[in-house]
Amino acid sequence: MAAALCRIFKQDGYKVAPFKAQNMALNSFITAGGGEMGRAQVMQAEAAGIAPDVRMNPILLKPTSDCGSQVILNGRAVGNQTAREYWGNKRALRPVVQAAYDSLASEYDILVLEGAGSPAEINLKQDDLVNMGMAEMADAPVVLVGDIDRGGVFASLYGTVMLLEPRERDRICGLVINKFRGDVDILRPGLAMLEQLTGKPVLGVVPYQPLDLDDEDSLSDQLSRDSCHAPVDLAVVRLPRISNFTDFSALPRVPGLGLRYVSRPDQLAGADLILLPGSKSTIADLKWLRESGLEAAILKAHAAGTPVFGVCGGYQMMGETIADPEGSEGGGSIRGMGLLPAETVFRAQKTTAQAAGELLAVEGDLAALTGHKTRGYEIHMGQTTLRPGAKPLQRLRRGEDTLLDGCQHQNAYGTYLHGVFDEGGVLGALAGALAQKKGVQLESGDFDMAQYKEAQYDALADTVRAALDMEQIYRILEGTA
Repeated sequence: MAAALCRIFKQDGYKVAPFKAQNMALNSFITAGGGEMGRAQVMQAEAAGIAPDVRMNPILLKPTSDCGSQVILNGRAVGNQTAREYWGNKRALRPVVQAAYDSLASEYDILVLEGAGSPAEINLKQDDLVNMGMAEMADAPVVLVGDIDRGGVFASLYGTVMLLEPRERDRICGLVINKFRGDVDILRPGLAMLEQLTGKPVLGVVPYQPLDLDDEDSLSDQLSRDSCHAPVDLAVVRLPRISNFTDFSALPRVPGLGLRYVSRPDQLAGADLILLPGSKSTIADLKWLRESGLEAAILKAHAAGTPVFGVCGGYQMMGETIADPEGSEGGGSIRGMGLLPAETVFRAQKTTAQAAGELLAVEGDLAALTGHKTRGYEIHMGQTTLRPGAKPLQRLRRGEDTLLDGCQHQNAYGTYLHGVFDEGGVLGALAGALAQKKGVQLESGDFDMAQYKEAQYDALADTVRAALDMEQIYRILEGTA
């Protein structure tokens, strides 16, 4: 919804930017300046037609365990904290949030503020700086959105309004119901009663639409996709602490490629390519891979001729050893999968940079990737060294620096570059190589990711514009509602 409003305001000629004071997600992005931010605000910035900026997400929490996270302020990691430690220090972060908001507000006509979770989390309200607390800091009007797809939307909206303080309740200028399936006329008696009970107008009912937009985090529906009905079958291992799974979002957009997520050894059957994603806890996830039997199944499939491709943490797992001498992930060392002649050592210093590259002479089943251009970003604390004679996968350019990245060996491939599959040439070559090996015919031609995304954002805006009372929303913005 925030992305839709960003797109609508952009279409209407306004200079608009997204803002979310605090985000918790393992899907992150690196800006041109090397700062780290949540992918949700990156998607919203794309919808607004502007470059992502860490001010749009001044606080990013990347969970490292069930009760702890790496804390990133203004794009830079400042260490790991338990939930109790973070909440104890949260009040001190208000100036950080306010400064980021004020700086953005001075450059844009409209800021679209996204909340997090529920504004009625009464156990956390005293130090809230992302929901109603942020609305107060920004003196912003509020539209409350309920997700009917999860059920109980009337109770959710009414209960939320009633649990708010009177001053917070006064900020709510309207209600929206999202993801509705069916005939809206059947809903109208409930809408009228909701307006009467809350004293707030319903600004619209947005229909459920099968739009293809980047997902924010591990709650994504696509992670539940465990079957493939396309000619070429791609299997992503669903690690417990999976991160940046958006690296694979472009793959099923190519006609003939199917993508599914696997968490059991038997689910690897029939895969034409096995993909190992990033992880916020590489050593712990490698242990899970081993204990679950998936490591043995991957090695067996690889020995039988199935190529394996790892990105970031997945690449590290494919090497011979992973060592953590500085305790970045709790310390110790672990044997890798042995698919690549490489060794990884975790360091406290985090690499965060955008990069562009070119794939070198690629061997094995994916030889068609040779020479294709890549573009993306790096986020990793590990430094990987190739064994003598090992072959890198690509040459990268980080600003003025040129370096070799990744490794390849006997149908096993790894890279640190997030977004390695986003370029049309790479997508086309990968699809062609896998189809040729399998003996199937796919549509030819490169896939234009940027053009595809633009079309999806326009479709999103068209859907939401038609469903909402935009005249009333503009009156809310102008303070005349």
